[in-house]
Amino acid sequence: MPIDAAGALGAAPRVREIAWDHKDVQLYHLGIGAGRPATDPRELRYTLESRLQVLPSFATVAGGGAPGVIRTLSVPGVDVDLAHVLHGGQRLRLHRPVPVRGRATAAARVVAAYDKGTAAVLVLRTEVTDADGPLWTDEAEVYVRGEGGWGGDRGPSGRPSPPPAERPDRIVERTVREDQALLYRLSGDWNPLHADPEFAARAGFERPVLHGLCTYGATLKTVVDTLLDGDVTRVRAYRTRFAGVVYPGETLRVRMWRPAGAERYGAESGGAGEVRVAVSAVERDDAPVLADTVVRYE
Repeated sequence: MPIDAAGALGAAPRVREIAWDHKDVQLYHLGIGAGRPATDPRELRYTLESRLQVLPSFATVAGGGAPGVIRTLSVPGVDVDLAHVLHGGQRLRLHRPVPVRGRATAAARVVAAYDKGTAAVLVLRTEVTDADGPLWTDEAEVYVRGEGGWGGDRGPSGRPSPPPAERPDRIVERTVREDQALLYRLSGDWNPLHADPEFAARAGFERPVLHGLCTYGATLKTVVDTLLDGDVTRVRAYRTRFAGVVYPGETLRVRMWRPAGAERYGAESGGAGEVRVAVSAVERDDAPVLADTVVRYE
C-alpha cells in the first residue's frame, strides 16, 4: 500500500525528553573519526573532557535513540520495509551552540510528503528546546523506494546539483577506518545496513555501508578545522544531500569553495558567510557522496 500521506502529515508531533553529557559527545566525535593523531591539541578539543567542544552535527544523535530516518517509520500512515529506506538529505539550523551537557525536549513531525511515482519522500522536522529556549532544528529527508503512486505533489527535484566549476579553495582527504560504522552506530543508529552483510545485500549493497550521518559529521569537522579555525561555535547552519554511499576503509575527498567576497564575512564583520562543499570517494573514481552541501557560519 502507498504511504498514507494525509495521515503522516496530520499526525501530532511526537515529543520526547532527551539528555546527554560529555561521554556521549566524546563517543560521537570518535565515531566520526576524531582523535587522529590522539595527542594533537586540535583533536583534543573533540576527545578530552577538560577541553571539550561540541561539533554541531552531534545534534543528530543527541539523547540517543533512533535517528530521524528511523523515527519517521513509526509515524502513523508510514508502514514500510526498512530495506527500502534511504536517507536522502539532512538540514540543521543552530539557534545556540550545543552545550557539552544538556536536557531538552525534542518534538518531531512529518512536515512534507512527496510522491515521486515509484518512491515517496518524507521530511521529518525536529525542534529541540531547553529551559533557555530553542537550541536547534533539524530535518531528515527520507526516501522510500516503491511507496509512491498516491497522486500527491512531486515536490522539488531530487537530482543533486553539480559542484561549482571553479577550482576548490581547499581539498582535504580523510581515510575512513574499517571499523568506523561499528563505532558510529554506538551513538544510536542500529540499522543493520551498517553492520550486517546479509541485510546489506538484501538492500542492494555489496557490503555494509557507512552511515550517511557519519560522513555528514566528518565533513563538517573537516570544514570547521580547515576554514573556521577549529571554532565550532561559528557554525550556524549545515545542509547536505546524500548522493552516494561510502564503504568503510575508503578515502573521502572533501572539496571546499568560499564564494567570492567570503573573506569579508564572519565574526569580524558580524555577518554570515558560507562554504560550499562536495565529497567523493577517492577509490571509486571520485564517486559523489555528498552534494548540495553548504555550511553557513559567522
